[in-house]
Amino acid sequence: MIKKASEIINTDKKIRLLIAGYPGIGKTTLALSAPKPLLIDVDRGTDRVEARYRTDFIQPNTYEELLEDLVPFNLNDYETLVIDTGGQLIKLMSAYVIKQNAKNGQRDGSLSLKGYGAVGREFARFVDYCYYQLNKHVVIVFHAKEEKDGDNTRLRILVEGQTKDNVWQPMDLGGFMEMQNNVRTIGFTNCERYYAKGTHGIHGVLTIPELNGNQNGFLTNLFHQINENIKAEAKEAEKEKKAYKKIIDTIKEATEAITTPSEAMEVLDLINNQKHILTSEKESKSILFDKTKELGFKWNKLKGEFTDEVSDDTKSA
Repeated sequence: MIKKASEIINTDKKIRLLIAGYPGIGKTTLALSAPKPLLIDVDRGTDRVEARYRTDFIQPNTYEELLEDLVPFNLNDYETLVIDTGGQLIKLMSAYVIKQNAKNGQRDGSLSLKGYGAVGREFARFVDYCYYQLNKHVVIVFHAKEEKDGDNTRLRILVEGQTKDNVWQPMDLGGFMEMQNNVRTIGFTNCERYYAKGTHGIHGVLTIPELNGNQNGFLTNLFHQINENIKAEAKEAEKEKKAYKKIIDTIKEATEAITTPSEAMEVLDLINNQKHILTSEKESKSILFDKTKELGFKWNKLKGEFTDEVSDDTKSA
């Protein structure tokens, strides 16, 4: 179904978010601050969350069991699926793809090169299923590890093999949690220390408030802000589109009335005096020059004007 660009103004976008950080920094609690979360606790760590901030959860033993749980009629009360951790989910997927095709595994039970590709594709398919078909926010938690890069130490998500590229690709946002001056933060902008991903006005390093018994709503507020930013961007784009159309319509009308070089110059002045937006100046001049070419006018470089006289000073538009 074709939709108008303006329809996005009244649409609430679901968000796909990756959270990474060291163990114990509060990744799971932060993830559970998303709207109406269901925790997919493949890491068996829900007991480490402070009791008041725990939510409903499932603890699948296999990937097949997880897929059986994630069906629409089971999820009516939830808006967000929180996977904790993505690394453990990939381990469940690894067993699954080897069972599907023995060539995806090696004799010791680890993934083959082909198996890593299969897991990467299954991860992308799983995220797409949760996001598009189930229509849920998706928050995936990963542990972080340090990697040496010359003299620098960088943070990376803890995931095996090539699958890290498949992990990042579908995400709208990806942030690393750190402690800075005894304050928890999450960074959404690439830096020398880590790779991150921002969108729709969410960039830089954000401070995560201490809960101290208060409502756990950081991501709920963040997702709301993203949607407000999207709507504001759409409204501004619609405004620009209308201004662009008004300029082009004005120039088209003026250009159609041209019969003489002096009238062509008047339209050129009209173009130059417009408050242009987007590509309106380029398009307006293209409309004018197409018309002058049709009328056989030439551009006199020395005089800086259109003429219907042919001389050594003229050049075809």
